[in-house]
Amino acid sequence: MSSSTPLAPPAGAVAPAPSSLGAGLRHPVALLRWLWQTYMTPGRPGRPTSPDELRWIYTAWLVAFGLKMLGSSWDVSWHFKWLRDDLAPPHLLNSAGTALVVALVVFHSYSGHGVDRRALRLMQAGIATFLVAIPIDLLNHRINGLDITSWSPSHALLYLGTAIMLAGAIRGWWLYAAPGRLRDLVSLGLWLFFVENVLFPNQHQEYGVLALADYRAGRTTAEPSLLDFAASQGQTPTQFMLPVPSWVHPAWLICAGLLALVVARRTVGLRWTATVVAGVYLAYRLVTGLLLTATGFPPSVVPWMLLAGAVLVDLAVSRRVPGWLAGPLVAGGVIAAALAQSAVADVPPWNWAALPAIAVGLAALWAGLDRVTGTAAFARWQAADEPGRDRPGDTPGLLVGGGASSR
Repeated sequence: MSSSTPLAPPAGAVAPAPSSLGAGLRHPVALLRWLWQTYMTPGRPGRPTSPDELRWIYTAWLVAFGLKMLGSSWDVSWHFKWLRDDLAPPHLLNSAGTALVVALVVFHSYSGHGVDRRALRLMQAGIATFLVAIPIDLLNHRINGLDITSWSPSHALLYLGTAIMLAGAIRGWWLYAAPGRLRDLVSLGLWLFFVENVLFPNQHQEYGVLALADYRAGRTTAEPSLLDFAASQGQTPTQFMLPVPSWVHPAWLICAGLLALVVARRTVGLRWTATVVAGVYLAYRLVTGLLLTATGFPPSVVPWMLLAGAVLVDLAVSRRVPGWLAGPLVAGGVIAAALAQSAVADVPPWNWAALPAIAVGLAALWAGLDRVTGTAAFARWQAADEPGRDRPGDTPGLLVGGGASSR
């Protein structure tokens, strides 16, 4: 044998790592074999994971939720144009993201890489909730027909499962990633997906208000089969396109959307966390809306009033304003911004008489958050729960104090 002839690897040896990501993607079977042999070994949560390994794991999480967000955004517009179809392209795109999430949860559960026990339990509970919700949602459609509304109980289970999954990913990344710009950027990306998921149900009204106006003007983008089906279900165009009371949109945007931004700001700790997350979300809605409209899909209202609330959230947290006081002030800023937007563009129906109660609701929720995060029990919950590590690591807390970040 020539001395230049490479020796075959011994049986059972781990395949060599690809020289680069591009090389791995050119040979996907070899890449999967290497990943399986190298990382699919049993371990417990808290198992030591290198920074490079952690980066690749959580990049896959970002890709998975990116696919889910794109599919969901397309899905809303799709349902205002055509009848529902289980195998519609947006459903398939969302399903691809879900399949990747399932693979990641299986990986974390088996290997113990990149999570503590609490983060893993959140991931497992989230994907279990989501997977249970899928057949319930399909059955609901079979029994009740189209069920276009985003506010149905089966859809709520889907949102809840996604939120719990994301909470696990946010915890795992924040506990184990090294402090620095990369940890901040990935955290902002995960929180973007979380806030988008929270605000997703409101898109029904944001599409519906424009769809109803187009219908009344005789230029509807909905296919006749969709309108005929809605009529056969005994629904008027208004019931079909705006199926919930007018207080729901502002209540959900202020009490759920802004509270999620408060938690994001206090977790990440960057001075303008909420503003960045809300700004990127709104830019995403604008760009995807333009693309969908250009390809013949219905348009939607973009809730620009959210940005005013995000700026005020950042200012309130930076200045340590207590939640009972910050809630009404931030809600008031959002209400003023909504009035300004309604003067120049369309907004979903808002029950303006309900807004004082909604502001009180945000104050109560924010004050409750302050109280819970100030307890010793919550401080203990933040610490990493690591049966797979010999001794506890030096890991940061998830929710930093309510004061200003140094950055």
